[in-house]
Amino acid sequence: MEQQTVSIAKGGIVCSLNARASVLASANPDGSRYDCGLSIIENIQLPVSLLSRFDLVYIVLDTVNKTYDKMLARHLVSLFWDDPNIINDHKIEVSTLRDYIAYAKALTNPIISDDASHVLVRNYLDWRSQDKNGTIGATPRQLESLIRISEALAKMKLCTEVSLEDAKEAFRLYIMAMKETAMDPVTGLIDMDLLSAIF
Repeated sequence: MEQQTVSIAKGGIVCSLNARASVLASANPDGSRYDCGLSIIENIQLPVSLLSRFDLVYIVLDTVNKTYDKMLARHLVSLFWDDPNIINDHKIEVSTLRDYIAYAKALTNPIISDDASHVLVRNYLDWRSQDKNGTIGATPRQLESLIRISEALAKMKLCTEVSLEDAKEAFRLYIMAMKETAMDPVTGLIDMDLLSAIF
């Protein structure tokens, strides 16, 4: 996650160990039902200090949608069909996916290109200068997140360099996550104070 190191001070030994790990977590809202009239902090009841360590936070709600619900119901029922003639061309075997991830992790260490670095720096500075009320819109933690996300996008494509498109996509993903998690339920606008608390 964020610092990619863990500091240990025990028994007179003080050291810093590498802790390069990805964490995917989910949380149910307090009371098992998400209240759109409350902020994400009030719904999930997780400390801001913990929530702020995640690069991306998305809200996944179960909303009623007839078309989507029909597709999901058909898919779930099809899992129990006893028809060997059904062929899923889009299925990726677990072993193939595992090998691909291991290959990307072992052999890909993308370097940020000049174009990508300019986009990351420019967007970060623009984002930071959007302050209207004396609050800071972005901190170096957000820039570090953007760098990690853009590197991950390049790794998925087995690229040796973080491209301009990777940097733009990282910023787009981050902005979408912020719009979902830091929207003021009363005004419908992004609350910059809540953003700095969460991200």
